[in-house]
Amino acid sequence: MPASEPVRLGRKRNLPSCPNPLFLAWLTELRDQAREKGLKIQFTYQKAISSLNKYPLPLQNAKEAKILQNFGDGICKILDERLQRYRRENGPDSLPEGLPPPGRPDNNSLAPSRKKNAAGDQGKEEGGGGKKKKKKRREYVPQKRSGGYAVLLTLYRQSQIAGSKGYMFKMELQAEAQLLCDKSFTVPDLGSKYTAWSSVSTLIHKNFITKTHNPARYSLTEEGLALAERLESVEEDTKDGSEGDREEARSEEEECGAGLVDLTASDDEEEEDGTSPAERPTCVAQQRSEVDGMGFSGKPQNSQATSRKPNAGCLLPGAYEVILCVDFIETTGGSNHRKDELVKELQRNGVNFDVRKLNVGDFLWVAREKVAPVPGQLRAPTGRELVLDYIIERKRMDDLCGSIIDGRFREQKFRLKRCGLRRPCYLVEECGSAASHLSLPETTLQQAIVNTQVVDGFFVKRVQDVRESAAYLTVMTRYLIKLYQNCTLICRSRELEGDGGSDEEERGTPSCSLISFAEFNHGAVKNKCQTVREVFARQLMQVSGLSGDKAAAILEQYSTPHSLLTAYERCASEAQKEKLLSSIRHGKLKRNLGPALSRTVYQLYCTQGALS
Repeated sequence: MPASEPVRLGRKRNLPSCPNPLFLAWLTELRDQAREKGLKIQFTYQKAISSLNKYPLPLQNAKEAKILQNFGDGICKILDERLQRYRRENGPDSLPEGLPPPGRPDNNSLAPSRKKNAAGDQGKEEGGGGKKKKKKRREYVPQKRSGGYAVLLTLYRQSQIAGSKGYMFKMELQAEAQLLCDKSFTVPDLGSKYTAWSSVSTLIHKNFITKTHNPARYSLTEEGLALAERLESVEEDTKDGSEGDREEARSEEEECGAGLVDLTASDDEEEEDGTSPAERPTCVAQQRSEVDGMGFSGKPQNSQATSRKPNAGCLLPGAYEVILCVDFIETTGGSNHRKDELVKELQRNGVNFDVRKLNVGDFLWVAREKVAPVPGQLRAPTGRELVLDYIIERKRMDDLCGSIIDGRFREQKFRLKRCGLRRPCYLVEECGSAASHLSLPETTLQQAIVNTQVVDGFFVKRVQDVRESAAYLTVMTRYLIKLYQNCTLICRSRELEGDGGSDEEERGTPSCSLISFAEFNHGAVKNKCQTVREVFARQLMQVSGLSGDKAAAILEQYSTPHSLLTAYERCASEAQKEKLLSSIRHGKLKRNLGPALSRTVYQLYCTQGALS
């Protein structure tokens, strides 16, 4: 038998309704919008709602609300604008349409104390046990053309491609997802510090995508895959409907425009503005639907907006300019006179250069996209930058001597080879007779330069002073401008294609498949998180006589210390362990590593206690 209802003594107290229902409704709307976008300002709106619910008097305007907690200038300005708009549309004394009348639970649901009373009454009426009924959690669905929406759809479409790797790196994910998002993934809106990429943390927190490895790899979970399939199906339905509407609109335009001819408009004006203001939204929707359907044909378009789309995948000839990038260390610190002279020489020669932080090398060249300024914006949009395959490390003789003594010279050569650019170069300033007063003999320094050119395979350019260095950089800049003037440049990912050269370079044709500057500089960070393989390589290179090529040859067969120690355990005798690495071939000449280095590495990893 059902339990009898408990006897409720006393009179039920009527809860006072909020005397400011308009402000309450608008703040609730703002809070819900911020919550959908994953913005932290939602908590500020919630605090303002709580303060408003506790205030018992009506407010004539938002300025009076400044006496309440959590009502700042920003919230009051928004409420005042909405109040003025509402009064213009509905009159000063009318109630808003669709707003719940005072006393209904919709208005009072935001007050914590009222929610508690309502839940308690409902529990008493249902079972008499006083248990509170848990509020059903609303399912997370990202807003259309938001950051989370674009990331989910991009990862889903990439996973549906035959032979796909199942994950995407940050740079390529941002480039592909930008087409499906109205907000920028890299540049925050005016007055905000959040970009569309901020929504990725929400997706990770809700277990829709996973982030692994370093550099980060992003992939869909099972929950994210299910949500992305639903978004894709809705997107296809919307696309089919928009195509039908577009055909109807096109037929109506043809019918309406057949009998109308504007004799006052010139041909130039028709080309610049071929549609009336009423027709422009249809054209914008049409372009957006084509982008959503990944229907980009690859042909250059006249509009600037089309050339700015990251998925265009290339920089066409004439759409970019070659700029010399100078590391800021080359312009600050040390001998200011000498470094100022380099900048002045480049300016005197008319070189277009930019001073920035380079994590490896001292000079390199980028192809920067030409972007027209947008009306109404203070700064022009940032164009894409692709790094040309030429990078220069500048060395004075005193700097070369110091780097050889402290071990930086070998490490710099190793990092230059691994930076992803195929044409590294050393620019050596010999500085006349100054080399005779250094702590290393001049013959040792000259031998190090020759080894860099012959053994390590770097191109070495010798100059006498700063003025000749600036002249060489000027000539190289003009040469690269001419070399790449008719080339269509394609952005590639460093992780996908590796660092090796191509057949085109051997024939003298410049490589047009380049990495972006952001990816290059991030991958060249000196003290970034390292894998076990990278730490193992650095350990091996501390052994005297074990160069980067020899360490790389060992890593091809034994990628971790564990695999090397396992191989030692399989050897039958001590002599076999000492000669385990002696037959490994390295370098272009494929020479053996030799028994001496093999014995040294064995003693390093297998000797108990201190090495003698």
